[in-house]
Amino acid sequence: MAQDPEELFEVDSDVPDLTGAVLLHHFEGFMDAGGAGAALVDHLLSVHEHRVVARFDVDDLIDYRARRPPMTFDTDHWETYATPELVVYLLHDAVGTPFLLLTGPEPDRRWEAVVAAVRALIDRWGVRLAVSFHGIPMGVPHTRKLTVIAHGTRPELVVDKSPFSRVQVPGNLAALLELRLGESGHDAMGFAAYVPHYLAQGTYPTAALNLLEALTKSTGLVIQAAQLHESARRTDAEIARQVAESEEVAQVVAALERQYDAFTEASENLLVGSDEPLPSADELGAEFERFLAEQQRDH
Repeated sequence: MAQDPEELFEVDSDVPDLTGAVLLHHFEGFMDAGGAGAALVDHLLSVHEHRVVARFDVDDLIDYRARRPPMTFDTDHWETYATPELVVYLLHDAVGTPFLLLTGPEPDRRWEAVVAAVRALIDRWGVRLAVSFHGIPMGVPHTRKLTVIAHGTRPELVVDKSPFSRVQVPGNLAALLELRLGESGHDAMGFAAYVPHYLAQGTYPTAALNLLEALTKSTGLVIQAAQLHESARRTDAEIARQVAESEEVAQVVAALERQYDAFTEASENLLVGSDEPLPSADELGAEFERFLAEQQRDH
């Protein structure tokens, strides 16, 4: 017999009226270039008071042998175990509006049951809109304005036109949740922030900031952004320094700038319409890795 989806979670007994609230969600494990989604989660939890109002039973959802949680051994005993947690936080924005944040590891199993469980929470609390967010690697330079792609269950939810047509990508829980919510008549949408492919493996706060700006514009939430602005400023300054100190890196970034500007002027596909080949992610990433390795040897 199929398990009742509501048995997958426990809800706090003291949850206020959340009718009309927004549910943000980000799952660890799927694509998140530049750690954009994870950085935004960290930012939200660091600048706004929060508490857990629902907790999922992850024991039946996570494949521990596929991604083993870290444990700390101290001298002669086991000291800590980083228990995986998939939880819903209750937060309030800068003007006191309540909103929810579902975050944690993307379950390895029972996606449909998890989706049904989230939908049950949405119905229970009267959530009006569910929103996902993450970063995607693209062949764009960090020196240009980076796009944030929006998608949703209704055309009215998406303001800007998508640069993509019809594509097939690996499945992920956030996308399935949006699909199923739309099928059941709920409003849901998501944002994917462009991240230069040569910065995809690190943390790129600028992409998280772009996600935050898109999110607040679409939801009406008022989120403090000063800390994220400062993190983005420091990171961008460090990237500029590294580019300035490496002629080879500067050349490949300049090539990306020419490609990007040609695309912008012609409104054509990024990979078509230019006589100059676009450096691949591997080529540009290798240049940065070699440069950083040289800096470490020099110091």
